[in-house]
Amino acid sequence: MTTEIRRLRDALGCFTTGVCVVTAATDTGVIGLTINSFASVSLDPPLVLWSLDRASDRAEAFHIVDRFAINVLSEEMQAISSALAKKGAHAVPVEALDPGPHEVPILHGALAQFICTVENRHDGGDHVIFVGRVTEFRQSEGAAPLIYYRGKYRTLAEA
Repeated sequence: MTTEIRRLRDALGCFTTGVCVVTAATDTGVIGLTINSFASVSLDPPLVLWSLDRASDRAEAFHIVDRFAINVLSEEMQAISSALAKKGAHAVPVEALDPGPHEVPILHGALAQFICTVENRHDGGDHVIFVGRVTEFRQSEGAAPLIYYRGKYRTLAEA
C-alpha cells in the first residue's frame, strides 16, 4: 500500500460507520463478509448498496449469488465481525444463523436484516458496488450498534 493510499484510508477512517455482515447461501454453504460500506439508496423502490473489494477471497462467491442479506450488527456481535473480516474466514458458524426468507441466511441477534435480490453490480475502481433490492426486512429493539472509527470497534454513548 502506497503512503498516499494509506493516508487516504486513514482520512476515510475518520467517518464513523456501523458494522454489517453480508450473508449468502452458496453451493458450499453459508458465507459471510464484514463490511462498513452499507448505505441506503432509495425508499421507492427499496434499494441499498454495499461494496466488495475485487481482491477479496469471497468476490467470486458473491458474484454468483442472486440473493444476500445485510445484517446490521449489535455491539455483542464484535467477535463474528472480527472473524468474518479476515481472509479465509468464509463460513458463518451454524449457531450464529437463523433461517431467513427465500433461503437467505440471516444472523441471529442482528439489529436489522435486509434480505435483498441483486439489482445491479457496478464498477467502482478496485471495488464492485452491489445494489440490492430489499424484498424483506426485520429489526429488533433495545440493543446498541457496533460501530467502527479510526480502525477500531467502538460503542455508542449518549451525547
